[in-house]
Amino acid sequence: MMLGGRHSSALASFLATLLSLGAAMAARPAPLATRPAGNGTCQSRVESFGYKCEEHTVTTADGYILSLQRIPGGRGSGQSPAAGTKIPVLLQHGLLMDGVTWLMNSPNESLGYILADGGYDVWIANTRGTVYSRGHTTLSSSDPAYWDWSWDELASNDVSAVVQYVYAQSGQQRLHYVGHSLGTLIAFAALSQHQQLGMLRSAGLLSPIAYLNKVASPLALAGADTFLAEALYWLGLDEFDPTGEHVHKLVTDLCSQPGINCYNMMSVFTGDNCCLDNSSVQVFLAHEPQASATKNMVHLAQMIRRGTLAKYDYGNAADNTKHYGQATPPAYDVSAIPDDFPLFLSYGGRDTLSDQQDVSHLLQVLKSHDGDKLTVQYLEDYAHADFVFAGNARERVYAPLMAFFKLQDK
Repeated sequence: MMLGGRHSSALASFLATLLSLGAAMAARPAPLATRPAGNGTCQSRVESFGYKCEEHTVTTADGYILSLQRIPGGRGSGQSPAAGTKIPVLLQHGLLMDGVTWLMNSPNESLGYILADGGYDVWIANTRGTVYSRGHTTLSSSDPAYWDWSWDELASNDVSAVVQYVYAQSGQQRLHYVGHSLGTLIAFAALSQHQQLGMLRSAGLLSPIAYLNKVASPLALAGADTFLAEALYWLGLDEFDPTGEHVHKLVTDLCSQPGINCYNMMSVFTGDNCCLDNSSVQVFLAHEPQASATKNMVHLAQMIRRGTLAKYDYGNAADNTKHYGQATPPAYDVSAIPDDFPLFLSYGGRDTLSDQQDVSHLLQVLKSHDGDKLTVQYLEDYAHADFVFAGNARERVYAPLMAFFKLQDK
């Protein structure tokens, strides 16, 4: 089904994140290592608007302790619903962001609140390394080993742990998944390997990222070239902290290259967003950007340079064989997603990260998908950040998405 009518999740939040550094140097937040955690997302962004909110944690198979917020009902509602009485929705943010992505604007404009008011049991994920998900059963976030992961582990471990937890907490109710940017990439990887399919009703994928070889942004391309030094691992920098001195220097150096104008950092990375709500800017600066693993950034750069959708490449046949049992990284086969699994894809004509050509490639790979199980929406004037920050996203994206959910709720 079609509604209306270049690209990484990585550089997606890399965009909104790193990029606020150039656009707002004066308001630059403290490094994550020293930034106070406060009292969590519930207190800072949800309860003040009159919503009940719960803070949860879930531990992954490899020991990462992730924070998870639950908004069990609409504004002013009382007790949390009994397990099994409401359909859960899991929201997964993109790169260099955290769960506040879904709560940046007012309750009338942000998907997290809108879903809660619409009768859903809303769960908001926060990937490893973000400010409230820096715990581990044996490691400190100051240990290099803590940062030894890429989006492979987000797909295989974080998504699995969170989906299983929400499924259990909601009385074994199958859930809807919503991802933006990197949140869509890890969904494609997980679904292609049939992870937790029996626990999911559908996936709503905003600014979908599966292929990245058509990135249009000169800054994103320059960033991908910068990550050629995989073996050096960024001179020993295992943690990629956008608020830190080293990444700031990287952005400054990239912006000094010929043909790159970083005056408007958001647009340089994401494309020319049409409809951002300016009121969300201060909220963004107060909470973002978040850290990721340098290894994760290298993995995304590999995708851009090579045009592949595959696991992390360790750079030589011996190391790849050690990890995968073969000389080259295994590919993810998106066509392996069951043809009858409901998918909602929404992408924009101005998006330079989830590029139209890459989305067309993705749709070609999904060509055998059942026609009544694949909804594709194209918004000509939308760029990457519009899908989560636009003031009019409620009408243009979220209403069609929720209508799609209702079809799967029957």
